[in-house]
Amino acid sequence: MAGNSFGTLFKVTTFGESHGAYIGVTIDGCPAGLELDMDYIQSQLDRRKPGQSALSSQRKESDSAQFISGVFEGKTLGTPITVLLPNEDARSKDYQNLENAFRPSHADFTYQSKYGIRDYRGGGRSSARETAARVIAGTIAELLLSRIGIAITAYVSSISTLSMDESPVVFSKSQIDASPVRCPIPGLAEKMEKRIAETRKEGDSVGGIITCIIQHCPVGLGEPVFDKLQADLAKAMLSINAVKGFEYGSGFAGTQWKGSEHNDRFVAFENQVKTQTNFSGGIQGGISNGMDIYFRVAFKPTATILKPQTTIDSGLQPIDLQVQGRHDPCVVPRAVPIVESMAAIVLADHLLRHKSSRIDSLHL
Repeated sequence: MAGNSFGTLFKVTTFGESHGAYIGVTIDGCPAGLELDMDYIQSQLDRRKPGQSALSSQRKESDSAQFISGVFEGKTLGTPITVLLPNEDARSKDYQNLENAFRPSHADFTYQSKYGIRDYRGGGRSSARETAARVIAGTIAELLLSRIGIAITAYVSSISTLSMDESPVVFSKSQIDASPVRCPIPGLAEKMEKRIAETRKEGDSVGGIITCIIQHCPVGLGEPVFDKLQADLAKAMLSINAVKGFEYGSGFAGTQWKGSEHNDRFVAFENQVKTQTNFSGGIQGGISNGMDIYFRVAFKPTATILKPQTTIDSGLQPIDLQVQGRHDPCVVPRAVPIVESMAAIVLADHLLRHKSSRIDSLHL
């Protein structure tokens, strides 16, 4: 199966299925000598894992990362880093009735058509379980970026019809994690919790939006033409399960303005080039301009719902489908560290690529 790797110099490859023995990741190209904060890596995994609140799937996974290569005495060796996560609480019997069923809005039909075989247990490779491996790689990338002061923070800004103001605001992770929905506005967060809980009782699901802000990004990250920084961020976000949309800067709202209203005027500030406004979202010509990078990621309602549905099976016969097992009524709160991680992977890759763009940056 192609398409399991992401990145050019900081290259990430994930492997494994939802109900296999392990899922895992190999990170190639991470510079040697990076000190890994294992507690922080585990904390990010804990933010993503199931069973963390009554609003998420009750599958219980410790997600204890097992580093089997590339690290010695707490530091990276410059060789490929491979990490395993055991699948400890898979209940494959819950999926026995799905062996021949094509679940609505799932990858069952497309996987079966493309490969002629599929692992129907928990969705196999198409399961969001795979994203735990991305969080490991992304947290290592985040630790690398922190060496030069880059900070990445994401939060839930919308659940169903409940939304924050669209203007991006920087919040601390403690503010974001104060609520299980990871919305940093207390009153709105309570309404979101209630909406998800009510939807769960109905056997249904809801979607939402995550806002991400990247601070202190240096000027110059991103490659012209096909590897623009926003293009790689878009690909990274759209590769996450259940994502239906990506917009950065002014996004679609900017189409309603005039150029005179939308242009970011350059100013000199503390001997640096800045812009008065930031409708560009910190990226111009596909290259970071030193302003905050911000974007929004839209997630659809979870495809797996407990309500009875009609569909067809692999023999093209109509069937009534009643899904069993443990599922999220809303994936958005658990996706916050995934968005942060994919953004970090993109930035780390472009940071390393940028170092090779000029002779004076190589320190030869």
